[in-house]
Amino acid sequence: MELSALTAISPIDGRYRNQLHQLDQYFSEYALIRYRILVEVEYFIALSEKRLFSLKPAQIKSLRELYQLFSPDKASEIKNLERVTNHDVKAVEYYLKKELEAIRLGSQKEWIHFGLTSQDINNTAIPLLWKEALENEYYPSITTLSLEFRKMAKSWANVPMLARTHGQPASPTRLGKEIMVFVERLEQQLSLLHLVPYSCKFGGATGNFNAHFISHPKLDWIKFANEFCNVKLGLQRQQYTTQIEHYDNLAAHFDGMKRINTILLDFCRDIWTYVSMEYFKQKVKKGEVGSSAMPHKVNPIDFENAEGNLGIANAFFSHFSEKLPISRLQRDLTDSTVLRNIGVPFAHTILAVKSIEKGLAKLLLNENKLKEDLENNWAVVAEAIQTILRRENYPNPYEALKELTRGADNINQKSIHKFIDGLKISQNLKKELKAITPQKYVGNTLKY
Repeated sequence: MELSALTAISPIDGRYRNQLHQLDQYFSEYALIRYRILVEVEYFIALSEKRLFSLKPAQIKSLRELYQLFSPDKASEIKNLERVTNHDVKAVEYYLKKELEAIRLGSQKEWIHFGLTSQDINNTAIPLLWKEALENEYYPSITTLSLEFRKMAKSWANVPMLARTHGQPASPTRLGKEIMVFVERLEQQLSLLHLVPYSCKFGGATGNFNAHFISHPKLDWIKFANEFCNVKLGLQRQQYTTQIEHYDNLAAHFDGMKRINTILLDFCRDIWTYVSMEYFKQKVKKGEVGSSAMPHKVNPIDFENAEGNLGIANAFFSHFSEKLPISRLQRDLTDSTVLRNIGVPFAHTILAVKSIEKGLAKLLLNENKLKEDLENNWAVVAEAIQTILRRENYPNPYEALKELTRGADNINQKSIHKFIDGLKISQNLKKELKAITPQKYVGNTLKY
């Protein structure tokens, strides 16, 4: 069958293609080839700047157009070369040499890929595409979601809600504050993730510039490579490498994104539970079906979809961060096929974020249900009463409240007030205790 959205094996390129198509400019085979050409061309230009040969401004412009105007047809041409070479980076080298002939730079074509191994290209092209994908797609997506959480928190800042610890009724809280928990977690992990450098390897066959120094021993190749990677490409060159980069910082990116995904997964499960408790209802869209058998159903499918995609993403991220930093001696090839898949968990993560946003847009707060739950759980004010009694040095207040409330049925305002009336305390203190309600016993937090 011809490849289409219906015949694609991966749902990323099939069912969800219309939501994720923009990621092909970073993670497709076409994109990887384009980034390789970018590195090769910029390296070629950088060599000319060291006066190893000369280039005119018009030639530099033509060279940069090789990746700026790169097309899928050109990528197919390179793939045809790869069928002969059986080596993807060598195919790029041959393609560029042919292109140099076309722009009358054939006499300089041996400076293409000069002194390099394929990993000098892969280990700069991949960090570069990863950097641009995070900066252009991931960070804006997560930041926007965090801002949406903050907006929700502000809107629900004064909505009291029964808390549940161990699944049991606990000291009341505010719905807005519970959403702010996730805002803080996301912002902290995003800050940590921003600190991780985008590392690259650029140093010849085994990281020592052997070929470079043997051909031009007077040129400071280490300084050259540092300037090329750090300044021209915006990456951080590793100083001591084997044939490949360490992948330690890339693994840190994966682990950081995994932590953020875990936070979002936790959020999805909480919202799913609140929906099941009827704290939220969901907007109904005309024509939609919730169940093929039960007409009444309005399922929280967006949060379930997000949870599933976050789990898939984290499984990939876990394998990547565990596998990539390990390579036998100076290099084995196991990193190659793994790196070709880094777009997979990235795409599942973006898809999950989109699902969460879609789910949030459907939520309708059911304040009556929150009020009902609070009213049905007067036992939670026992903590407040015993704490005030402690303040007043009343004997054994915890034990007295425990005897009244633990495991008891039908604890309500009447039974709590009856208990208060039986205490040997002043009328003013009884008045203070009776003023406590589940709706008001919500503590205090920072403004948000």
